[in-house]
Amino acid sequence: MTRSSRYLRDWTSHIRADVLAGIVVALALIPEAIGFSVIAGVDPKVGLFASFAIACVSAVVGGRPGMISAATAATAVVMVSLVRDHGLQYLFAATILMGLIQIAAGLLKLGRVMRFVSRSVITGFVNALAILIFMAQVPELIGVPLQTYPMIAAGLAIIYLFPRLTKAVPSPLAAIAALTLFAWWSGMDLRTVGDLGELPSSLPVFALPQVPLTLETLQIILPYSLTLAAVGLLESLLTAQIVDDMTDTLSNKSQECVGQGTSNIASALIGGMGGCAMIGQSVINVTSGGRGRLSTFVAGSFLLFLILVLDGLVRIIPMAALVAVMIMVSIGTFSWRSILDLRSNPRSSSAVMLATVVTVVATHNLAIGVLVGVLLSGVFFAGKVARLVHVTMREDEVSGSVTYTVTGQIFFASAEVFLRGFDFDAPARAVVIDVSHAHFWDITAVDALDKAVLKLRKSGAEVTVHGLNEASATMVDRFARHDKDEPVTARLH
Repeated sequence: MTRSSRYLRDWTSHIRADVLAGIVVALALIPEAIGFSVIAGVDPKVGLFASFAIACVSAVVGGRPGMISAATAATAVVMVSLVRDHGLQYLFAATILMGLIQIAAGLLKLGRVMRFVSRSVITGFVNALAILIFMAQVPELIGVPLQTYPMIAAGLAIIYLFPRLTKAVPSPLAAIAALTLFAWWSGMDLRTVGDLGELPSSLPVFALPQVPLTLETLQIILPYSLTLAAVGLLESLLTAQIVDDMTDTLSNKSQECVGQGTSNIASALIGGMGGCAMIGQSVINVTSGGRGRLSTFVAGSFLLFLILVLDGLVRIIPMAALVAVMIMVSIGTFSWRSILDLRSNPRSSSAVMLATVVTVVATHNLAIGVLVGVLLSGVFFAGKVARLVHVTMREDEVSGSVTYTVTGQIFFASAEVFLRGFDFDAPARAVVIDVSHAHFWDITAVDALDKAVLKLRKSGAEVTVHGLNEASATMVDRFARHDKDEPVTARLH
């Protein structure tokens, strides 16, 4: 299948399901966008316009069909001090630079770094997000009218039972419609979307940020832009991986970087804040049947339609209905299987998953949590590989020579294990270090080989290194000190 035909399929293969799923997501985006605007310290329209622009543009140029991108809490928290200290126009400028950095990351194929994120980190990321999504609903469960609780329970009942009647309409959409109609008919005293803030009354206007084009401006916005770009790409690429798993399809991670950057630039040019992929809304979209680019585009465009044309209807939507949807997302997002797997999985994998969850929940920062998980994964992996290094000694009683056979990967974590395999106190006339079944990866490994050869020579032995593969020999020739007269590559066997 050609790229153009695949792209066309992403738009047209699930039209009905994508449209309905996009409508559900648009309804769920409104309180989120307003809430994230409050976090960033900006007017609600900044978050709403951002969600419209980011969703629509990423649908066209992104690399993961069916994923929802919009204004998010992960990026909003980074913007607080910039808005407070320098104003809204500097936020727009920082968002444009953020987008340019993300586009550059995509062109440099940095999306490939996802291969270094282990399954344990992704599971921890998912579980932490599920917990954070539920925690975000807690304010809507405390100090609210008592009618709120049966309404939420009714919403959850509709969400889980409605599919038994029909799957033609997404159950979250049915729940929102039913609870809104009942609340309006009964006149119940409930918190509504209208209580969150003022909705915009006019279309967004294209405008460049009103900031001086000076080096000082760049110095102000660059640290924020770099942080926003990194956080946005990290959350987007991890969410893309999760949607890949949910839909059993593959996505173009580097193209997604370009898509995120382009959509953030578009957001800033119409007065919106920066954003990234949203795991909660992406799960809503997928579980509601959304699979293609059309679902993301409908989510963004219908959001704008709702706040400009159907604002009177949107204002009366009870928060209880949206809370029920987000609780469903939280329950569906959490990997319940991972709790059972704690007993059967390797302890290191479980430790990585739990560390990721605890760090994200404690800091409310996804980037820090994932970074901790990736670092722990690297440490555990290095330790595991280091334990696979073996050095065995065989002595020829006739000639008195000794052969050390080295097996495994020699690098910074296993260099000490390698050296401990030699007996430097037992003199021998000739020593052969056979590395035919070993590989030397870095200068720490070469330095360990140097130490072994020089110590053996110091005890009076004639030392020969045998069996270096081509890559290892190249490293040794460049960095070793023990034998510069005869290149090791000349002694390859």
